[in-house]
Amino acid sequence: MTNLILFVNAFLSYLLLFLFIIALVIVACVIGVKWRKSKDAKAAAETAAESTAEGGTTA
Repeated sequence: MTNLILFVNAFLSYLLLFLFIIALVIVACVIGVKWRKSKDAKAAAETAAESTAEGGTTA
């Protein structure tokens, strides 16, 4: 019985650690996507501003 309790305790400890790592990966992915979209939007705005400043047309 003691071995079963030790096994369950170790299993739950590793399961909690695994869930924590998965949560960190998800948060990192969300932040990365958010930053990438922000960078792309900023680049698009700069490109639009440059083409407007040059007086060119977008054909």
